Amino acid sequence: MNRKTLVLPAIVGLLTPVLAACGSSDSGNAAGKPIVVGTTDTFEATPEGPAPFDPAHAYDVGAWNILRPSLQTLMRVPRGGGAPIPEAAEQCGFTDTENTSYRCKLRPGLQFSDGKPLDAADVKFSIERSLKIKDKTGPVSLLTNIDTVEAKGDNEVVFHLKTSDATFPYKLATPASSIVDNQVYAPDKLRAGFEVSGSGPYTVNIEAKGKAVTKAVFTKNPLYKGSVELKNDKVEIRSYANSTAMEKALKTGEIDMMSRTITPEQINNLSTSQDQKIKLVELSGLEIRYLGFDTTDPSVKNKAVRQAMASIIDRTKLTSTVYGSTAEPLYSLIPTTITGHKNSFFNKYPKADPKKAADLLRDAGIKTPVKVTLTHTTDHYGAATKKEFEVLQQQLNDSKLFDVTLQGVKWSTFSPDQKAGKYAVYGMGWFPDFTDGDNYVAPFLDKDNFLNSPYTNNEIRSSLIPQSRREAQRGSATPAFEKIQDIVAEDVPILPLWQGKQYIAARSDITGTEWAVNFAADLQLWELGRGVA
Repeated sequence: MNRKTLVLPAIVGLLTPVLAACGSSDSGNAAGKPIVVGTTDTFEATPEGPAPFDPAHAYDVGAWNILRPSLQTLMRVPRGGGAPIPEAAEQCGFTDTENTSYRCKLRPGLQFSDGKPLDAADVKFSIERSLKIKDKTGPVSLLTNIDTVEAKGDNEVVFHLKTSDATFPYKLATPASSIVDNQVYAPDKLRAGFEVSGSGPYTVNIEAKGKAVTKAVFTKNPLYKGSVELKNDKVEIRSYANSTAMEKALKTGEIDMMSRTITPEQINNLSTSQDQKIKLVELSGLEIRYLGFDTTDPSVKNKAVRQAMASIIDRTKLTSTVYGSTAEPLYSLIPTTITGHKNSFFNKYPKADPKKAADLLRDAGIKTPVKVTLTHTTDHYGAATKKEFEVLQQQLNDSKLFDVTLQGVKWSTFSPDQKAGKYAVYGMGWFPDFTDGDNYVAPFLDKDNFLNSPYTNNEIRSSLIPQSRREAQRGSATPAFEKIQDIVAEDVPILPLWQGKQYIAARSDITGTEWAVNFAADLQLWELGRGVA
């Protein structure tokens, strides 16, 4: 294929590639050579996060890229998106009209990679374990609507939910619902270290230097029974210190594909390069970036301060200056391609308007300039993050209404400290767990939310989120989602900034790249093969 960039558009927020690989491919690797994927994601075992790959703790896209190939879930989202399909389950479905009772029948003959049978008791154990551990940085918020889990014999599981939730099948398709062995994982504490053992399509061996992972080697699991079809026998994920080192490894053939994160400059260079050995693939993305607020911090406690920031920040200049064509301004928590999206922030703050910001602060009796510290992670979202925050700092300081200080922190410290409420204003990214408006509001605004945010709105929690989840036809949830977005634009507990595209770059003999990353930036390693691209 001579085109340097393969553009794979999305429809209704789901990846629906229209350009597949040309020519032929084999189902394995040449001479047993693994396919090697580079990433700038870093994985460390720290006192604050001693178990980076325990599904009760892991809740970021990098860690989930380790868990998805090695652990099974009852359901999974198919490679092009859409409604979940059975994975470890043979069939699943609601058994009542209120969407509060969900029953799954397991595939016959399921086994963990060590040969131990996997049954309904393991599923029950795994879900109850996450709920019991209730890790403060983990994905337990996806499971807290579960009232009880019932194992009926060896091959049936029934989930009884506290309230109606039409999105529950999607939650069972996330690594938060991974099935683990009750003889290997403790019922009440995390599994420290880097070991991962399950029943997924691959077994994984983690190599580390000191407390940091250098490589994860995935080998085809001969005991696997599920709906994933493997195009290879072995894949490696290698971690690189930065995007420059990762690109060098791709060009020398040390790796076969580079994934997140690729800088805007690299994307531009790769798209115009004449090197026919490298191809750049563009995928529609559902990643969002935003500023989060500790609404109890004195510097931003008054919502007029947060509203003033929303009035000053120019998203168009921010994205064009830092990300070019790889991102677009976002004016709501729910991105543009997801049902229920409404441009609530644009409606309330239609342009960068320092005068409006000054009026808001004056009317609230706020003395200016307001001193604020913006904190960002230095090693999690890519090299462009620092520049992004420098632009934000300049926009706010140029208004003369703010005196902004920047603070960069490593992710291993940033993540637990953010949950502990140590940052007044912080920058975060969100890759969806599933393509529904619920996954862009509940993780930030519901009880036990992902951010551990002190912000509470009773109408959102008690009425609007439950109302949206009762709608089996998801389009009917739109009025509730729109009201939530209007409330967020008024109170500004979160300030959305931009929505990004996704890119990978691969050597020309690697096939399956059009399916290698799904809507949520999850690597689908089993899709990769060697052949003629």
